[in-house]
Amino acid sequence: MLRLEHISKIYPTGEVLKDVNWEVKAGDRIGLVGVNGAGKSTQLKIITGETEPTSGEIIRPASLHIAYLNQEFEVEPTRTVREEFWTVFKEANAVQLSLAQVMREMESATPEELDKLINKLDRLQRQFEALDGYILDTRIGKILPEMGFGLEDGDRLVSAFSGGWQMRMGLGKILLQEPDLLLLDEPTNHLDLETIEWLENYLKGLNTPMVIVSHDREFLDRLCTQIVETERGVSSSYLGNYSAYLQQKAENQTAQLSAYERQQKELDKQQAFVDRFRASATRSTQAKSREKQLEKIERIEAPTDDLRTLHFRFPPAPRSGREVVNIKNLTHIYDDKILFLGGNLFIEKGDRIAFIAPNGAGKSTLLRLIMGVEQPTEGAVTLGEHNVLPGYFEQNQAEALDLKKTVMETIHDEVPDWKNEEVRTVLGRFLFSGDTVFKAVAALSGGEKARLALAKMLLQPANLLILDEPTNHLDIPAKEMLEEAIQNYDGTVLVVSHDRYFISKVANKIVEIREGDFRVYLGDYHYYLDKIAEEKEEAKLAAIAAEKAAKKAAKAAKSGTKKK
Repeated sequence: MLRLEHISKIYPTGEVLKDVNWEVKAGDRIGLVGVNGAGKSTQLKIITGETEPTSGEIIRPASLHIAYLNQEFEVEPTRTVREEFWTVFKEANAVQLSLAQVMREMESATPEELDKLINKLDRLQRQFEALDGYILDTRIGKILPEMGFGLEDGDRLVSAFSGGWQMRMGLGKILLQEPDLLLLDEPTNHLDLETIEWLENYLKGLNTPMVIVSHDREFLDRLCTQIVETERGVSSSYLGNYSAYLQQKAENQTAQLSAYERQQKELDKQQAFVDRFRASATRSTQAKSREKQLEKIERIEAPTDDLRTLHFRFPPAPRSGREVVNIKNLTHIYDDKILFLGGNLFIEKGDRIAFIAPNGAGKSTLLRLIMGVEQPTEGAVTLGEHNVLPGYFEQNQAEALDLKKTVMETIHDEVPDWKNEEVRTVLGRFLFSGDTVFKAVAALSGGEKARLALAKMLLQPANLLILDEPTNHLDIPAKEMLEEAIQNYDGTVLVVSHDRYFISKVANKIVEIREGDFRVYLGDYHYYLDKIAEEKEEAKLAAIAAEKAAKKAAKAAKSGTKKK
């Protein structure tokens, strides 16, 4: 279907892709992985033709129709949902808009104008029919419920829907184009867990081959049939999902290390023979022969060390009392919306809690209430009385960091007594080195701001970490380092995240915000999923039992009426 052969891409800032080779076949769901800056999105742009490779070629049929869902969903807030879907069919949409305009003009036209407008209307209707306009309208009618929209939603404005629903619009518009290949660039960004799971299940049901760039490891695990890793500009392909890729990569590295060590041992042995007998009168010829053989041997390379990535530990947590946070009778109204209604939650030392709820349910607001940044409408949110020291990672780092400062100043101003070398050491652990420490915060990428905010958190001791979407903008290796740091941290952790893999690694309790209250699940994320499945099954059985009881009661009532 499509094949990349020896693709390279050199920008003025350096070489991003060196030797990329992989292909997409019918039925493939390929996950592109690699650190930030490895060239994943660049490969998608090369496939679409938006970017030209420096060398190499894309082999594909001329008729191949590629659709690309990028990180920003292109929708117009002032259109209705149905109008938004119609924009896919540009020519038919233009004719439809002209038809609507003609009909409006006919309402106030003079008899002479009316004749002209009727002729124009007839011509436009025939043109609309020739473009299969009426069939297209039926197709839009079918795609709306597929994307989860009700029939009445078609007439609502795009602006009335959340980012997750706007993503569904973007996906629906792409699928209306009936693509042969689907490219998805970070499709789960900013989606809540419910929408991510919907997207997973929907994509699984499609027969369309797809290439997915994502840092969501759970998404890659559940969806992909193949993983293509780009490391130092070179691609490697692995069959299976993300977990299978990790296992295969580890096995390959172990095998390569073993082969390298065996060869090195043999090379050392042969070199020792050459060095010993090179000057020997009787064996110098044999030594020279072996030396020539050594020069011809193809050397096995040692496995490359893992790419330079984030490496840190949170400072030891000062001792706190058992009570860390106590939430009593919390009611909170935000923008005329009731987020919490009489909620109670006790958080104790050592808890690692992940808060789960749809977007807009109040997760970030709850963290701000705990930090005292906001005050509750009613009730109380209090920190424990005995030495509770919170550290706060805000979701929007652009607002949390001073954009006018440099990277160096951001850290140095927090610890003015430190020497420059000490500040550079901390920054180096978060991948800021050389002149990058003098970059303005305003010039940093999202990932760089996230790393700088984490570095800032290390400067002050804390025994309560409050983390709001800490994995946003982090690549997979950086996420793994953060997971490890939290696992080794001996304080209390409260986290809001849409990254299910991350939650499963760090949380020992799940708190679901549901109907303004807190539902506590005393286990990790997989325990929570099992319990939710049990609750749904119990609710289903209860509904069936209630329906049977209602039918039985109705039948008995009917029978009693007949007897009378």
